[in-house]
Amino acid sequence: MRRRMAAAAATVLAAGALLTGCGTETGSSPEAGGSPTAPAETAPEESPEGGMGVDPMRPEQEQAVDDLAQRLDVDPAAIEVVAVEDVSWPDGSLGCPEPGQMYTQAVVEGVRVLLAHDGTEYAYHSGGDREPFLCESPAAGGA
Repeated sequence: MRRRMAAAAATVLAAGALLTGCGTETGSSPEAGGSPTAPAETAPEESPEGGMGVDPMRPEQEQAVDDLAQRLDVDPAAIEVVAVEDVSWPDGSLGCPEPGQMYTQAVVEGVRVLLAHDGTEYAYHSGGDREPFLCESPAAGGA
């Protein structure tokens, strides 16, 4: 695992060095009036066969996929991962308030996982010590 992480880090550093050199020549750097390029969220992980593969699942993503597959009684491979993003929830409801409930009024760092199956999207929220849960009525504005 460490070798794969080191190989991925080396690839990212090499690509960054190449892009840095190219950016100043093409005028895409912020100093040249261009717009900066956003960094990739995660580097691809090398597959066991030696090629580049799919990013490894984050724990929250894996838990959400497993939960939804169980709820829908389908194979986890049938669940599409639409997005996985770090969020700062505005309060303890984690973006999924229930009527009549009181929540801590502090920012809570967490993760939102958007999944899809058979044309329907499902939002899973997590934060603090709470594992991902299906949020059937996300708050307007989300995070």
